[in-house]
Amino acid sequence: MSQKILLNAAQLDMILHRLACQLIENHSDFKNTVLIGVQPRGAFLLRRLEKVLKEHYQIQNLQTGLLDITFYRDDFRRGEEPLKANSTEIHFIIENKDVVIVDDVLYTGRSINAALTALQSFGRPKTVELLTLIDRRFSRHLPIQPDYNGRQVDAIGNQKVKVHWKENADEDAVYLLKSED
Repeated sequence: MSQKILLNAAQLDMILHRLACQLIENHSDFKNTVLIGVQPRGAFLLRRLEKVLKEHYQIQNLQTGLLDITFYRDDFRRGEEPLKANSTEIHFIIENKDVVIVDDVLYTGRSINAALTALQSFGRPKTVELLTLIDRRFSRHLPIQPDYNGRQVDAIGNQKVKVHWKENADEDAVYLLKSED
């Protein structure tokens, strides 16, 4: 499998700051806004955004949570092995809040559809927005588009986008992988 680097650590950091500034423009003090990361990979992006917002832009009252969508997916019964669920950590009410769903890569839209369904268990938000690090534009199965995205990537066919974070892969980088078929 060959790989091409799409974003290095410096570029990733710049994108995180740009996304944080876009969120601040639209949500100012975050008094009525919550950020919810889709488990497992959206959690890494959420934690990084949270750090940037708090440390660099002094956003203090930021509420964040993690959402497990495992049993809300439309394909959860199709695998050969039993699924391993992640934990949902939402310790606040989302009723009438502005919710920003955070995930690393938007591909078919099915994970975000599952996240929207799972969110209903926690109340009825005032609004829901989507923030993704990477938007794979040409692979959508559902009409779901990000409100905030770090970079659009035109990955097709046998190409895959892989996000590495220091926390889980010892580096900050985004790669485009292509199988040698």
